[in-house]
Amino acid sequence: MIWPFRRRNTAPDLDPALRRQAAAGLPWLRTLDPARDQRLQALVAAFLAGKAITPLRGLRLNDVQRLRLAMLCCLPLLEFGREGLHGWRELLVYPDAFRVQRSHQDAHGVLHEWDDDLIGEAWEHGPVILSWADVRADIAAPRDGFCVVAHEIAHKLDALDGAMDGTPPLPRDWQLQWASDFQRAYDALCARVDAGDDSPIDDYATESPEEFFAVCTEYHFSDPARLRDAMPEVAAHLQRFYGAPLLA
Repeated sequence: MIWPFRRRNTAPDLDPALRRQAAAGLPWLRTLDPARDQRLQALVAAFLAGKAITPLRGLRLNDVQRLRLAMLCCLPLLEFGREGLHGWRELLVYPDAFRVQRSHQDAHGVLHEWDDDLIGEAWEHGPVILSWADVRADIAAPRDGFCVVAHEIAHKLDALDGAMDGTPPLPRDWQLQWASDFQRAYDALCARVDAGDDSPIDDYATESPEEFFAVCTEYHFSDPARLRDAMPEVAAHLQRFYGAPLLA
């Protein structure tokens, strides 16, 4: 299902030679049919025209690497469309994992502060942040159940309706069924992990409904068979939302 674009794409066409070189390094693009490949090209052109890709801490990215990042960011938008690019303007790229400071005030008014080492982050009203080392690791091992770019883009899609809750903007009937099926699968996974049983997917998915959606998105792009076996209803929703998995 493709949501309508608000604006026509006026971004310039991608350089064919550069595009072929970038695509050759991404396993997900090898099975794209012509129609989806054309949609991806339009999305990537719009991405590059409207967003800055900013390497940090001495990292240097050449044109091929920048194009690969744009392609990876746009793969989850093949069915959703260019609406998925709204709400942020910059992709920040660290050489590897980066540290952020966290704080939380508990119910008793006590402020807790700590550091987190992250490989990706998506601010609800700000940039997407990635570890280049982990992006490269996902490309090198595309079937291992991890895809940090897809994870963070899922968060951006989730936030488009103003609530980071594991349910992106959808037609009303679908949204209700999605919320019901995802909540049931999330509750079952949390109960399983709380009981000390092995989790069929990365147990980071039990952190919150929004992390459950993002982790399941990773499996759609990196190990769809595992997701189908563990949570067939969730896998069916994600196939409708993102399109058929690109890795069988």
